[in-house]
Amino acid sequence: MAWSDHYPVSILKSFNEQIRAFFCSILYFRKKKSDTDFMRLIDTHSHLYAEEFDQDIDEVVKRCAEQNIQKIVLPNIDVDTIDRVHNLTDKYPDLCVPLMGLHPTHIKENYQKDLDSVLSQFDKYKYKGVGEIGIDLYWDKTFFKEQSEAFTIQLQFALKKDLPVVIHARDSFEEILEIVEKAEYKSSRGIFHAFTGDQNLAKRIINRGFKIGIGGILTFKNSGLSDTVKDIPLEHIVLETDSPYLAPTPFRGKRNESSYVRLVAEKLSEVKQLPLEEIGEITTKNAIELFQL
Repeated sequence: MAWSDHYPVSILKSFNEQIRAFFCSILYFRKKKSDTDFMRLIDTHSHLYAEEFDQDIDEVVKRCAEQNIQKIVLPNIDVDTIDRVHNLTDKYPDLCVPLMGLHPTHIKENYQKDLDSVLSQFDKYKYKGVGEIGIDLYWDKTFFKEQSEAFTIQLQFALKKDLPVVIHARDSFEEILEIVEKAEYKSSRGIFHAFTGDQNLAKRIINRGFKIGIGGILTFKNSGLSDTVKDIPLEHIVLETDSPYLAPTPFRGKRNESSYVRLVAEKLSEVKQLPLEEIGEITTKNAIELFQL
């Protein structure tokens, strides 16, 4: 006996339409998922040249390609990492974007020789920015004066070269902003790396023309960063990993790598309630414009 003998034709027609709509929705979401496979991402802060990647760098880079990571920005650390930055950039010239600078935790009493060596590299190699520079008062405040001096010198150097800076500001946002907010640095631009501040701090950074670097800390359950980031306009945000450090959840405590920037993008999408594709498109555009990629 046919279904129509038990149910009115109108009900059967409605049921068929619902079935059709159900399968169309499945196809739609499958398409949306595949669309994200073409989403471009940029990791604006990674130390992928570190010795932690010596044994499997090719596999790490392959995973970046699988996540469609278009560029990886490599801030230098000290004089001992200069060759490492160059070697990785030369090996993957279409992927790696080198920066040159002297990290604040590597600045001691007689820092000038190392700083001269670092800055002299700009005469030999093409860089897209000055970094990683800044002030770090988390581990030790002994060389605060020297860190401040080195930061100021490198900030002035970046202005002279018309290059962006990548700023390390661990427990030192106020000290750094006191320098950056001086009139002579009004044209400076760049990224406040590994941002962990509040809304007021974010506004001060943005008002000075800097971007805010958001990484794995956003995914940490009790970081509180989500509450701040949700109100920061996306045009002021760039994504980063700080590989091999600060791996996002669910890899927290393990080696971080640049492919995990996708996890940061996904968390930012959740926090801001915006499509993942929009997160990728705008943050990538921000990085391209800043570093002139």
